Amino acid sequence: MSTATSDATSTLVERLSLKTLVESCLVLEDGIASLKDIEIGMMAGAGILPGPFTRADEQGLDDVLAALERAEQEWGPGYAPPKILKRLVAQGRLGKKSGQGFFPYPQPDPDGSKETILFETRGDVGICWFNRPPANALAPEVIRELADLWKRVDGRLRVLIFASSNIFTFCAGADIKAFTKADPAEGKEISDSGHALFRGMEESSTMTIAAVNSIAFGGGNELAMSCDFRIAAESATFGQPEINLGIIPGFGGTQRLPRLIGEGKALEMNLVGNPIGAGEALELGLVNQVVPDHELFDTSLSWARKLAQQAPLAAQKIKQISAMGELSDGIEAEKQAFAEVFQTEDAKEGIGAFLGKRSPKFQGK
Repeated sequence: MSTATSDATSTLVERLSLKTLVESCLVLEDGIASLKDIEIGMMAGAGILPGPFTRADEQGLDDVLAALERAEQEWGPGYAPPKILKRLVAQGRLGKKSGQGFFPYPQPDPDGSKETILFETRGDVGICWFNRPPANALAPEVIRELADLWKRVDGRLRVLIFASSNIFTFCAGADIKAFTKADPAEGKEISDSGHALFRGMEESSTMTIAAVNSIAFGGGNELAMSCDFRIAAESATFGQPEINLGIIPGFGGTQRLPRLIGEGKALEMNLVGNPIGAGEALELGLVNQVVPDHELFDTSLSWARKLAQQAPLAAQKIKQISAMGELSDGIEAEKQAFAEVFQTEDAKEGIGAFLGKRSPKFQGK
């Protein structure tokens, strides 16, 4: 290949790459599609891998901005840097190298990398990143690592944020296949550990935020409900689909959901199993705020920094008093019911159908 041909090819690739990012940003700014939908659409539909936003984050948004400014001068106004790109650079959100660009990127502490989670501290704020892609499912080892992390931060950090290290899922629920391999004693230990973790979060002076970027189903929704606050991306979805497997929620879904959104709607979500979007979740009171996908992590950090300034003892008492009532009794009843239902033929059929990717045939046994 001649030097001239090579230069022409390089120019063509650069122009296409920059133009793709510009158009993707304009679609985002116009509210036509969410950040995640554009990214996935460009990967799945146009075959652009990685997607335009991830590619820009990897290059560095300040470098991309400089390239677009040069391109605008050389190739015309069609390459004018989008407003959102200029704003992100002005905010210091430069992509992967700064930990936040169009997407957030974990920057775990030296001892913060575990098998299924990553832990990062920023002053008085901690971030627990689910790092078991693509589903971030709550397998037994995830529950154990979360419980160990909580022992480490409980009462020591002012705020802990739960977030996802990938764009596809916050937490898709329990790892059903892994749970079926546990014997009854192991299953009880995992259940008790999960419930102890969630109750501990509710009663601690350490405040918690779930930054829900995408799917929060089953145990993922139950973990989010155990947090003091839930901030959702526009593309986030929430649900308790356990009924479709012939079982019931096992980490507080029958107890916390009605307390947050009312008995009628909670019963519908638990019995029908259909998910709801972020907008409906906000209307029902399941989440505290809904923001554009690319603003989720920064918004959650803003909440965390404000909460970190509050008086720890007063915050703890407010949390403990607010959570008083019959929740513990309800949790105990749920644990008993879950253990009973999990041993039924319908549960075996539902789980088997799920793993076999077929429709279940429940018999009421």
